[in-house]
Amino acid sequence: MENGGNRAAPIGCDKVIIDTDPGIDDSMTILMAFQAKEIEVIGLTTIFGNVSTEDATRNALLLCEIAGHTEVPVAEGSPEPLKGGEPRIADFVHGSDGLGNIFLPPPNGKKHDKSAAEFLIDKVSEFPGEVSILALGPLTNLALAIKKDDSFAKNVKRVVILGGAFFASGNVNPAAEANIYGDPEAADIVFTSGAEIAVVGINITTQVTLTDADLMELRNSKGKYAQFVCDMCKFYRDWHVKSDGVHGIFLHDPVSFAALVRPDLFSFKKGVVRVETQGICVGHTLMDQGLKKWNSTNPWSGYLPISVAWTIDVPMVLAYVKGLLMQV
Repeated sequence: MENGGNRAAPIGCDKVIIDTDPGIDDSMTILMAFQAKEIEVIGLTTIFGNVSTEDATRNALLLCEIAGHTEVPVAEGSPEPLKGGEPRIADFVHGSDGLGNIFLPPPNGKKHDKSAAEFLIDKVSEFPGEVSILALGPLTNLALAIKKDDSFAKNVKRVVILGGAFFASGNVNPAAEANIYGDPEAADIVFTSGAEIAVVGINITTQVTLTDADLMELRNSKGKYAQFVCDMCKFYRDWHVKSDGVHGIFLHDPVSFAALVRPDLFSFKKGVVRVETQGICVGHTLMDQGLKKWNSTNPWSGYLPISVAWTIDVPMVLAYVKGLLMQV
């Protein structure tokens, strides 16, 4: 890999909790996770973002039913960011139902009796050093878990985060990416928590596109969830054409899942990351690459570095994602 990044060796991540705001690409990722042999999904926790938290819970329960995994608990997360107020909802990207306006009947299952933060704390405490978290939305639930339990950050095995735009423009505005912008205070708490963290920014995920030809190949495959995924993706694809001039879809969340299960397909650089929480650059993620020895302390001083995805093997990641989506 180029740019001097350090390749990460593959790691076995058995137990995984997906913190999610489904969402079309979240839904693809959750179905991929249920197909992946390397991991065991032990829970879904829900958060606002692509939809409201309540609708994210409904969609997570629906996905568990579609996948035949109704035994997997779904714990509902915070309805608002840490500072309060109305959450930002991206229904213009994912449809009013979050699933591309396919309007499925309500799920039969019920949400877990504990909140997302409590569920995260319970599972990480029950299996210290064994639970990885894939965070696909704003980081409110993780920040609440970190604030409530001093041992959470050191007991979680690894947190892989979809978020930020590193040395690149955002997708909410030039400064910020949607997940971080959704709760910048929470993101800053998580990034500076000392947990083992890898973050995958949209500067990486937008390199991987499922083209119209790929979507047609998926539609014509015998993949277990191929028709459902393609039905969802029509709305998402049309938005990409209008917003980005892309005839296809960016695979933000599936690429982040690949970074969890196949980190050997990425390179990472270590550095302290802080998040701007005020002014016109709210939600901006800025990494200290360690290129300079500072004369005095600054807001990046004294924190443990995290791993920032630096390069990606695009053909291999695309093949991995398509392989799971087409799996029978």
